[in-house]
Amino acid sequence: MVVRGAPAIAIAAALSLAVETSKLLSEEQGFTGTSKDAASFLINKLEYLVSSRPTAVNLADAATKLTEIVTNSAASATHANQVFQAYIEAAETMLEDDVASNKAIGSHGSSFIQNLKKDLNKLSVLTHCNTGSLATAGYGTALGVIRALHADGVLDRAYCTETRPFYQGSRLTAYELVHEKIPATLIADSAAAALMKTGRLHAVIVGADRVAANGDTANKIGTYSLALSAKHHGVLFYVAAPLISVDLSLASGDEIVIEERSAKELLNTHGGLGEQVAASGISVWNPAFDVTPANLISGIITDKGVITKTGNEFDIKGFAHKTGSSN
Repeated sequence: MVVRGAPAIAIAAALSLAVETSKLLSEEQGFTGTSKDAASFLINKLEYLVSSRPTAVNLADAATKLTEIVTNSAASATHANQVFQAYIEAAETMLEDDVASNKAIGSHGSSFIQNLKKDLNKLSVLTHCNTGSLATAGYGTALGVIRALHADGVLDRAYCTETRPFYQGSRLTAYELVHEKIPATLIADSAAAALMKTGRLHAVIVGADRVAANGDTANKIGTYSLALSAKHHGVLFYVAAPLISVDLSLASGDEIVIEERSAKELLNTHGGLGEQVAASGISVWNPAFDVTPANLISGIITDKGVITKTGNEFDIKGFAHKTGSSN
């Protein structure tokens, strides 16, 4: 959990390998292999990085694109350093593209929600986990939408859950909201339904680690519960993520691999960082993510626009084709 957030995981992986690659370029001995050896070196490293975090599709997508760039470079390069330089430039471009993508998500989301809620001067929004600058290359996805709503002058209040057991909401999202001077309130995860019942909440906006072709979405554990509560209380529920988070190779969320975390996060205080408080000998189930069915999701806010439903279903493949994007 040193790096969390699907976009940040992908960017951190790409840039960490870029740092290692730049060291090879600067060392006196350098890399003694051929351009094809350099490509094999980078591709093996990328495959290893992908195996570290199976749920978030952004990492695998970044690795696929970088592998293609490395392979193409090796085909025409006369020296290994040319392949390494091509990789470094591609990784740096990914960093810039992620910030631009996040800002586009924020803009599309803010405009869309405002248009839906024309009868309201101010909106209150709940978010879960951390999807801001600390989980991306900058600006944020779901938190980016909240930032855009605030900048547009239509946000009354942002609510953030503590996000147990690792407390990304209370430790990270709360910090970002205060830092950006956005009116915000922290609530316990278990208080979300009660908040919705008061009628003070107009929308829930969460991020995504992977979206299946039918719209089923994997996100931080607890997201599914929020979606169920939102459905019951008539609160809009939106997923905000770059279109690369959509994995068209998966028909539904049943095919998404769910990462499980250490038992210590539940057994010990402070999300596993403090002393044990749970009874010794108790067994633990600690999935890091859950899958929210598409039928509970009002729309998917992407950097290319908002994917809405035709009838009761998302046509994500059609949207990707129309916008010239596919994964």
